[in-house]
Amino acid sequence: MRKLWVFGGIGVGMVMCFLALLVVGTYSAAAGLAGAGGGGAVALAKGAVPARYQPLVQKWGDLCPAINPALLAAQLYQESGWNPRAQSHAAAQGIAQFIPGTWATHGIDGNGDGKRDVWDPADAIPSAASYDCELAGYVKKVPGDPTNNMLAAYNAGAYAVIKYGGVPPYKETQNYVKIIRSLEKSFARPVGRVAPSRQAAGAIYFAQKKLGTPYLWGGNGTPEQQGRFDCSGLTQAAYRTVGIELPRVANDQYNAGPHPARDELLPGDLVFFSDDLTNSRAIRHVGLYVGGGYMINAPFTGAVIRFDKIDTPDYFGATRVTKDGAAALPTDLPPG
Repeated sequence: MRKLWVFGGIGVGMVMCFLALLVVGTYSAAAGLAGAGGGGAVALAKGAVPARYQPLVQKWGDLCPAINPALLAAQLYQESGWNPRAQSHAAAQGIAQFIPGTWATHGIDGNGDGKRDVWDPADAIPSAASYDCELAGYVKKVPGDPTNNMLAAYNAGAYAVIKYGGVPPYKETQNYVKIIRSLEKSFARPVGRVAPSRQAAGAIYFAQKKLGTPYLWGGNGTPEQQGRFDCSGLTQAAYRTVGIELPRVANDQYNAGPHPARDELLPGDLVFFSDDLTNSRAIRHVGLYVGGGYMINAPFTGAVIRFDKIDTPDYFGATRVTKDGAAALPTDLPPG
């Protein structure tokens, strides 16, 4: 819940001038970042992986060249949403969603305690990495991107990848590869400038029209709710107007794209807040950045949609929403 009140009685004309100054100033400051770049090994974005699993994902994500920590994180999130007790209707089990037959063949004792426990992330996460690398070995002579081929083998089997000389022409398999590679970007710490969003202006335009609207817990802006929103309902509705469908919950919206640093924020970025700065699953608030250190947000019951500062102790981080990133987010995670 947010507790800062800013410009409560500002007029509509002044709001537009204020917003324009923030946006122009932020883009001007960001122009100098366009040439930024970097390289090196793949690191995980801040808090994208829950702290208790991050060392495992970082370590085992470097097991072979076909995978990296962000890719392994994307697979685990897609499979279970970090739920170590997840179980699907197809009998897939644990944080990595191994079916019993696959676990019997490919599960490993990752923590060296003498047991192979599908329900223990210290075994299941290493096993997921190990299985990926086994698959990569099966298709290593196939032309094309080795990681895409590995993912295709995970979905359709190594034989299909070998037969077709790469990702097979199956819609399900092609979609699976695209989803994981898109999610990978949301778990990786950027090493250079994150590309600006083409849809940001439209999302801001929607949100600024809602300034002054009373907050409603669970609000989606429907006529029955008198057009009221809560925090993630507002950001979801704003991006829906530009053809991007975000998840309903703030902590899932965090995975809808790459994560710019605080000094690289641009208008349209989603900004997030949490009492646990090590775990994106604990995020409890989201706003729409408009520049100059301010966001438009629906703060809490009794308040209205308004401008607030983002630089508070509970600031978690930001996401630059992409259409592919949002579309890749799972909607049917196994129940815990």
